Amino acid sequence: MQRFLNVLFLLLMCLVGLSLLWLGGRLALLGGSIWYVFSGLVMVVTAYLGCRRSALSVTVYWAFLAANLCWALWEVGLDGWALAPRLAMPVAMGLYMLTPFYRRHVGLAGRFVGARIMWPGLLLLLVGAVGTAFWIDRSPMAGSDIWGAGPSQPADGDWIAYGNDRGGSRFSPLAQITPANVGNLEKAWTFHTGKLSDGKQGSAFQANPLKVGNRLFLCAGNNDVIALDPETGRQLWRHHPNTDLAGVYGLVCRGVTYYRVPQATGVCAERIYTATLDARLIALDAATGSLCPGFGRGGQVDLKVGLGNVDKGYYFVTSPPALVRGRLVLGGWVMDGQKIKEPSGVVRAFDAVTGDFSWAFDIGRPDEHGLPPSGAIFTPGTPNSWAPMSSDEALGLVYVPTGNATPDYFGGHRTANDDRYSSAVLALDAESGAVRWSFQTTHHDLWDYDVPAQPTLVDLPGGVRGLLQPTKRGEIFFLDRATGKPILPVEERPVPQGAVPGERLSKTQPYSVAIPSFGGPRPTERGMWGLTPIDQAMCRIRFRQARFDGDMTPLSTDHPTVTWPGYLGGIDWGGVSVDPRRGLMIVNNNQVANYNRLIPRADADRQGIKPMNAEHMSDVGGPVAQMGVPYAAHIAPFLSPLAIPCQQPPYGRINAVDLKTGKLVWSRIFGTSRDSGPLALPTFVPIPMGVPNIGGSVATASGLTFIGATQEHMFRAYETATGRLLWKARLPAGGNASPSTYWSDASGRQFVVIAAGGHGAMLSGASDELVAYALPKRE
Repeated sequence: MQRFLNVLFLLLMCLVGLSLLWLGGRLALLGGSIWYVFSGLVMVVTAYLGCRRSALSVTVYWAFLAANLCWALWEVGLDGWALAPRLAMPVAMGLYMLTPFYRRHVGLAGRFVGARIMWPGLLLLLVGAVGTAFWIDRSPMAGSDIWGAGPSQPADGDWIAYGNDRGGSRFSPLAQITPANVGNLEKAWTFHTGKLSDGKQGSAFQANPLKVGNRLFLCAGNNDVIALDPETGRQLWRHHPNTDLAGVYGLVCRGVTYYRVPQATGVCAERIYTATLDARLIALDAATGSLCPGFGRGGQVDLKVGLGNVDKGYYFVTSPPALVRGRLVLGGWVMDGQKIKEPSGVVRAFDAVTGDFSWAFDIGRPDEHGLPPSGAIFTPGTPNSWAPMSSDEALGLVYVPTGNATPDYFGGHRTANDDRYSSAVLALDAESGAVRWSFQTTHHDLWDYDVPAQPTLVDLPGGVRGLLQPTKRGEIFFLDRATGKPILPVEERPVPQGAVPGERLSKTQPYSVAIPSFGGPRPTERGMWGLTPIDQAMCRIRFRQARFDGDMTPLSTDHPTVTWPGYLGGIDWGGVSVDPRRGLMIVNNNQVANYNRLIPRADADRQGIKPMNAEHMSDVGGPVAQMGVPYAAHIAPFLSPLAIPCQQPPYGRINAVDLKTGKLVWSRIFGTSRDSGPLALPTFVPIPMGVPNIGGSVATASGLTFIGATQEHMFRAYETATGRLLWKARLPAGGNASPSTYWSDASGRQFVVIAAGGHGAMLSGASDELVAYALPKRE
């Protein structure tokens, strides 16, 4: 047995050495570090000496380990995550060479000086490391039994819109659950939305539930609208819109819209609206779930009117309509990356009582706000708005975050209006649809930096009416929502150039210089990561093979481009929450790059890259056809062969920013490796490394921030002022949604509820559970 283990070890040493020689040689030829060549050479020599049963193998290899430590410290200092791939595997191999059976193999005494101390010490170190991870991850202790005050007025206990208010602050004035007693939170109830109508499980359950009066309203991924008892989670009614899900990419409904019709009584005096994956706007009676007969045709409006021929799966709605001055305003999700002249990105408003068309904002004809003339359609292929919108009733404005003219990664065909209004936030007049102001977050966007997050409205001392616009770039722009002028300074800075033939680039891009950028550390060759020197060397090679001149590096056909941040962000549709009493903005961000490339049309045709159709499903990542322009594209996260990011951890953080100064108040690693790891397999060990996240947070008046969002199946509560983790609870899947909090009169308790549906692209599991937490009932 000992002989077999020694042979196996020396074979492994030789294979690793040859791999590093090969990979290190490639890296050196690309201008990268030569250390991997040296490492590989030493390992091959060590394996040869070991096969010759030479004791020199131990001396040579341990001398190398000393040199390797010096090199690692020179490259990255005392950063533990950066040191791990450089030291862990080589040291483990060196330790094997100190075992009695290897020492006897090379003619040394079976036991060396210090063995009695070293081996128990290493065992204690291993057990201690794992134990420390679990100790750090332990649930905080239960807290005080003293409850905070209840709501001062009934409205404070409701959650009436996506993000709680029409401005999407994600702030609640409730304060019963406090930093002192949050440790006592327990699961109050769960609700299963059930299987979707096409037989699939609800793995896209991302709803932000509303609570109005004595009902909780939400939607499932197939657009079923459900009303629950907020105290018990018991279903009160359910409306099945029988949505046609054929050809739809991603079954997503992030929320519904509530409206109390002024002076109305009886049926449909209070309404719930939903927009569907087959492009319908539906009005329901909030009390019963029945269709409102006076709205549109039998309670429905066809959103395909004016769009022309819409291929299945190319146009649908995932965000709840915005409500402003009696109108419902909504855009739509247009399939990414398939071809030019996809359905129009038109933004439309409809009367909230009758469903009648009110106005349109069509970027192809921005000064005309009616329906297209007979025989015409809204301009195809224009920038769309798929993220949640916000509104200001007093100003009469609706704030619209926009995407790109299709396709995303080439823009040589785009019009002046496309370039003016894409990847921007627009303030539209609620009564006419006219543009009051616009602010562009990315000029001539070629990186899929469409604005994904709801604009968050915040009022500051002195009467300043602010708007925070988070972006995938990780830039957060703080604007005056009445004028669009920056409250905190914005600078135009030069960015990399060098477009492919037929393309043009903006020479500068806007940067929010007074607020930290949340794109993560700039990628470098030294910052490439891996579990071992082998996959780390592979990542370093891929980095050297790609073009990277900083953020906004344009894509090319000659080589891949590292796009930083990647299309996940930065900040995605979870947006930010604001605690106006403490003047803090809470931001959860990702720190993962993309590895993208343009493909000449002839090559794309040879590879069979086609737009999505009835027989061929597509994705927003991977190969995308971009038919109608000279290039297809290959879009992917920047991952190692083990399916982990090539950048070193952390991959996600949660942060707080002072809105008065723009300064970072605190920043914490967000999430552990418990539910993720190499080859997309869970490690089951809660190593605090920060993980990718998508979803939002909610801040409360008592000084708590609740958030799920991570790849890890966990729901957490942080102290808003300090970032201290105070409570957490295990979820059945990732809480990749935005939580809500509300008051229940039935028990006099504050509840916090989150959709724990997971997310397919995040590999965070799948579930159909809505989970509610509250303090234990008082006897």
